[in-house]
Amino acid sequence: MTFPPSAVQSLRIPTFDDVRAAQARLSGMAHRTPVLTSRTANTRSGATLYFKAENLQRAGAFKFRGAYNAIAALEAGVRKNGVVAYSSGNHAQAIAYAAMLQGVPATIVMPHDAPEIKVAATKGYGAEIVFYDRYNENREEIAGRLATKRGASLIPPYDHPDVIAGQGTAALELIEEVGEIDMLVVPLGGGGLLAGCALAAKALSPGCAILGVEPEAGNDGQQSLRKGEVVHIPVPKSIADGALSTHVGYHNFPILQDKVGGISTVSDAQLVDTMRFFAERMKIIVEPTGCLAAAAVLQGAVPCEGKRVGIILSGGNVDLKVFAALMADA
Repeated sequence: MTFPPSAVQSLRIPTFDDVRAAQARLSGMAHRTPVLTSRTANTRSGATLYFKAENLQRAGAFKFRGAYNAIAALEAGVRKNGVVAYSSGNHAQAIAYAAMLQGVPATIVMPHDAPEIKVAATKGYGAEIVFYDRYNENREEIAGRLATKRGASLIPPYDHPDVIAGQGTAALELIEEVGEIDMLVVPLGGGGLLAGCALAAKALSPGCAILGVEPEAGNDGQQSLRKGEVVHIPVPKSIADGALSTHVGYHNFPILQDKVGGISTVSDAQLVDTMRFFAERMKIIVEPTGCLAAAAVLQGAVPCEGKRVGIILSGGNVDLKVFAALMADA
């Protein structure tokens, strides 16, 4: 779902009221994931860190929130025609699972090189998968054609108001649990999670600084904020497979411009080091993309000494063979 800049004014940009409405739809469906702390992490960063563990969410990532909310928000007559989505994995699994729970047919457009664990989970939830070549084909065009042909609703991974609102419930829960924070650091791929969390954080903790973190190899969000318009880049190559977007969404960009104070980047090596930290010291598995925000804080890319900092761990869907190989090479 790509919009030219001239069309942005007509988009429905979500608000905090939409995040609250999403929270009501998700009640009893999405896990209220734990907020984890670590004395070692606090010492290493010089701050008090609160990790929102969305790696423990249903379908293994925060994406379940936006996927379920977007499907639930559809009118019943529309919902029966099914949904189409495109994703490298986490949104794919989330849409497939959320659709299964609501009795809705789902078709997912996935790249040929998507992680095996994510493909298997998506199939396991009953979705039809249509594969494409991420380097030579346009997934948005493929999904758009399928949705039109089938009369289905297209639910993109981040450029959709109800998806953004659903993702924002992660930060809403975090701040409800720990109180106001000085800083919120969030992984950034297409920007749905960051935009939704920014809506919640600014409403519940107005003085909170909000920062996004994306892979060093794919800093389209950083470029976009600096230029003041959505910048498109070639498909980046990084182990953070959930953040290999070529541009941020037009629904979320105005929110990022208004509420996000900056965007940092981290390297693949820093992501691996952070994965090891979580496995060794906190006994949890976090996928590379899920480590983006934490890596920036623990590696010093985001100075936060003396602050109360919320960090979103966005997912834990990493193939164990890949995880073992990354840990062995670290």
